[in-house]
Amino acid sequence: MSPPPYVAPVVQSTAVFKDDIFKGKVLFCTGGGSGICRGMTEAVMRHGADAVIVGRKLDRLTQSARELSEKTGQTCIPAQADVRKPEQLQEAVAKTIEKFGKIDFVICGAAGNFMAPVSGLSENAFRTVIEIDTIGTYNTIKATLAYLRKTKGAYIHVSATLHYRGTQYQAHVSAAKAAVDALSVVIAVEEGPHGVRSNVIAPGAIADTEGASRLGNQIDTRGFSSALGRIGQIPDVASATVFLFSDVASFISGQVLVVDGAGENVRTSQLPYPQAVLDPASVSSMVKGKL
Repeated sequence: MSPPPYVAPVVQSTAVFKDDIFKGKVLFCTGGGSGICRGMTEAVMRHGADAVIVGRKLDRLTQSARELSEKTGQTCIPAQADVRKPEQLQEAVAKTIEKFGKIDFVICGAAGNFMAPVSGLSENAFRTVIEIDTIGTYNTIKATLAYLRKTKGAYIHVSATLHYRGTQYQAHVSAAKAAVDALSVVIAVEEGPHGVRSNVIAPGAIADTEGASRLGNQIDTRGFSSALGRIGQIPDVASATVFLFSDVASFISGQVLVVDGAGENVRTSQLPYPQAVLDPASVSSMVKGKL
């Protein structure tokens, strides 16, 4: 009988990093009201930072901000903004500066996704994902850059691993995230001399997130979906965030940190191939949700 495969532990960042490493720091996070970005925000706050979470739904933001403050003992405030609207992001930044006086860290995490073959993907749907993911990231950078120069701060852009290979039904997101990766490198090169770092975190499949739900019911949350014996968890991404924002990463910039337990190296299609591209109707029951 073969031995059971190893299952990597899920380790909270507080088990490794000191609680006060971000004391006095301020985080600005788009998409921070839910999912991975909320988990990233909570982790940074648990190490002493205050935060502003940005999104379109004020009620969800307000609830999340209250819960994050209660859980961490730090201050989190909501700022309603659509990342596709530069003027709204500028207002969110102004609110941040009025409250905290500075910005040290920025997470560009607002994103949109759904599953659709190119043959069934409208021009408007493709454009919308580009506008949220890519242009939204650019707009966030433009709105915050002057303040990160002052604090010698850092960006983390939330990307994906979909564009590393051809991923069916994901042309829109693959294009958008590839652009985000490229943009981060340019920011690292141009802004490094000003003391600003820029990196990407590329999560693989992460359980219990809206992204996993939107990508269908084929993700095996029971385990063995990666070389390390399980599907990714939000704390995996959160801990990577703490590391990249911490002083020990002060010489790391222009990089992509993949958080997927080597899943990308053993990835197989979540949809049957080539059936899914030859007859999209045959897999309609396996696809959840739309943008």
